Amino acid sequence: MKWLWSVVAALLLAGCMTPQQSADSLDAIARDYVGLSLEIGTHEEGYVDAYYGPAEWKQAAEANPRAVPVLASAAADLQARLRATAAPTDPLVQRRRAFLDAQLTAARTRLRMIAGERLSFAEEAQGLFGVTPEIRPLTHYDGVLARIERLVPGTAPLPERVEAFQGRFVIPPDRLDSVMRAAIAECRRRTIQHIPMPQGEAFTLEFVRDKSWSGYNWYQGDYRSLIQINTDLPVRLSRAVDLGCHEGYPGHHAYNALLERELARGRGWVEYMVYPLYSPQSLIAEGSANYGIDLAFTPEERLAFERTTLYPLAGIQPGDASRYLDLQLAIEELAGARFTIARDYLEGRIDRARAVELTQRYQLVGARRADQSVGFIDQYRTYVINYGLGKDMVRAHIEAAGPDRGARWAAMRRILSQPTLPADLR
Repeated sequence: MKWLWSVVAALLLAGCMTPQQSADSLDAIARDYVGLSLEIGTHEEGYVDAYYGPAEWKQAAEANPRAVPVLASAAADLQARLRATAAPTDPLVQRRRAFLDAQLTAARTRLRMIAGERLSFAEEAQGLFGVTPEIRPLTHYDGVLARIERLVPGTAPLPERVEAFQGRFVIPPDRLDSVMRAAIAECRRRTIQHIPMPQGEAFTLEFVRDKSWSGYNWYQGDYRSLIQINTDLPVRLSRAVDLGCHEGYPGHHAYNALLERELARGRGWVEYMVYPLYSPQSLIAEGSANYGIDLAFTPEERLAFERTTLYPLAGIQPGDASRYLDLQLAIEELAGARFTIARDYLEGRIDRARAVELTQRYQLVGARRADQSVGFIDQYRTYVINYGLGKDMVRAHIEAAGPDRGARWAAMRRILSQPTLPADLR
């Protein structure tokens, strides 16, 4: 279907819009936003997480990218043009306009950072992702640690006990592919019961090394994704369902495929052909992907699936499966501690060694996993808030639909297939 984007490009570039439309319409602004995003991507590797629009747009952006100060001025001008457009009457188009505005605010913030400006943790999070996270003192999480003490009793330090206990659930490398595929297949089966996926959607699964993350979805367009699993550290059984839902269904693969079908193709909204990583779209992506795990599986359903399917595939005895799942659920309550550690580290209150030490204590991981976690902060900075805060915001929004699972899935479908910002979740 790449021909579709070539047709769109030809229409826009050939001047088939009226002068007034080309200067002031949301479509024209969206086209310029795509080009701006691609140009910013030439100054920062990884800024553009996905692009599946016309190849000639990308080639044009890369052929002669403007300098960062010029791009910053262009982003401000583009946002001013957007805000000068007439307020739409269609509620969905109103959300489209708000989405573009928020994405441009993020682009302007990121350009300031690329230029060398240092922002506070709160300023960076608000500018890039449209939220200001609540930062609690680490002592707030001591009660959670006390409960986990009772789950994993012993005399060694708690992180060592937890690491040793979880080490009993490592998937053997020669079984990892079959376990992951089974988990993703079940995540997909549960998702498509409620959210029809585009015809022909599919993914490729790869195992990689030397990354700061445990899993990644690289969306390719045409309803295709590359899902990569990092094997630097042993992959535990709990990660199979987590990654299957988060990277696949109803997570990143489903999200991107639905946006492509409903907005990029269905409405011709070209801004959805590019995904700048450092933008409010990421809070929606990570939050929905994390909450998607809980939506697809109740704890009882997850335990049953893991015991009957994943444990046998992994060759792991399921005797402690219930306690292992209880531990994972308790550890999730420590997610906010990572924000505190990241803020203090990025703002210079603690050094890297202290950040690793605190990560071991408050994320209950060993030294290697703690180092990898801080490495993620080194690379992605305030992006860490999108996982925990994003999940909390998506959860609150979806569960406001009531206890009926069908209603909750319908709410998730709207988040995944309509212009959605963090502000919409409130």
